[in-house]
Amino acid sequence: MTDPMDAQALIDTAIDAAKKAYAPYSDYAVGAALLAPDGTVFTGCNVESAAYPATICGERTALVKAVSEGQREFSTIAVATKNGGSPCGMCRQMLFEFAPDLRVICCDFEGNVTIDDSLRNMLLHGFGPSDLPKPD
Repeated sequence: MTDPMDAQALIDTAIDAAKKAYAPYSDYAVGAALLAPDGTVFTGCNVESAAYPATICGERTALVKAVSEGQREFSTIAVATKNGGSPCGMCRQMLFEFAPDLRVICCDFEGNVTIDDSLRNMLLHGFGPSDLPKPD
């Protein structure tokens, strides 16, 4: 688990990441800070598109940046929104692929924590790589 000092730094980083969001349609900026076990932090923000399905959430932006840099293990993610909302189902599923026991900290832009739980609890009965049959 992330110690309280690290958690606050991750929250602050997520809040800063939200300032870079491109959210002209929803006006709902999201910032994410994803922590790898080696201490590397990958940030992300949501990037909306007029073609709504092409939009990407902040959590997935951070994850894709991390994976594209070769990182495959994660311990904690902080997610900042104006009301402390939680990751959507698609983000939960993508994160579950790599870190079912990920600590998820959600907060508002003032840093007030609304959720501090494991991804496994937030995505009950999640489907991951271990659920797929092994090839013969």
